[in-house]
Amino acid sequence: MMLVRYLSQIGKYFLMWKEIFNKPTKWSVMRTLILKEIDDLIIDSLGIVAFISFFVGGVVAIQTALNLTNPLIPKYLIGFATRQSVILEFAPTFISIIMAGKMGSFITSSIGTMRVTEQIDALEVMGVNSLNYLVFPKIIALQLFPFVIGISMFLGILGGWIAAVYGGFGSSDEFIGGLQKDFIPFHIAYAFIKTFVFALLLATIPSFHGYYMKGGALEVGKASTVSFVWTSVTIILMNYILTQMLLAS
Repeated sequence: MMLVRYLSQIGKYFLMWKEIFNKPTKWSVMRTLILKEIDDLIIDSLGIVAFISFFVGGVVAIQTALNLTNPLIPKYLIGFATRQSVILEFAPTFISIIMAGKMGSFITSSIGTMRVTEQIDALEVMGVNSLNYLVFPKIIALQLFPFVIGISMFLGILGGWIAAVYGGFGSSDEFIGGLQKDFIPFHIAYAFIKTFVFALLLATIPSFHGYYMKGGALEVGKASTVSFVWTSVTIILMNYILTQMLLAS
């Protein structure tokens, strides 16, 4: 029975995608909605992303330095390990999971509250496609999510450089040499491809849980929790699939 329920939910999710692009809202209205979503979802996330990225980059550099106990191992590996960790996994994947908590809960609770207070029903009565009105602006706004991840990459590496140099674990030249060592430009493309997919998941899975929830105020909280869990699980699963497709093949 549980399998049938999950398959039913997955089917409903893909049908929701189809409905999002039906009967588009007037551009004059949509533009205002998109700008509001950019402010709520992207601009408001920059502070927490910057803070986490900077200090995690520093921790990665320190952990790497502390594990290089053999004097024969070159110090440039601190910069190399920091670059690989931040660009390949930390910035695109773990920041996305953190954003599943911040953005995802906000999206689910805001749409869920509209469902509980019958505002969605009012939109439908007025002949507005509520899914297009509510979800499409979030999808467009989150196309700027790679910009957030780009800032996260920069600040993660900057934090690593400051921790390594001012912590006395190596010189600036050694760290920068490690950053440049065996650099593969496709790794940046790989990170941004993942980020684009994760952005679509961040916009739609929490919206799905908010839009189709039933009940009252208590259920809004439960829906936020469930949406965070499923968004995180889907991001981790897609991370595995995309890594297998783009790097391992």
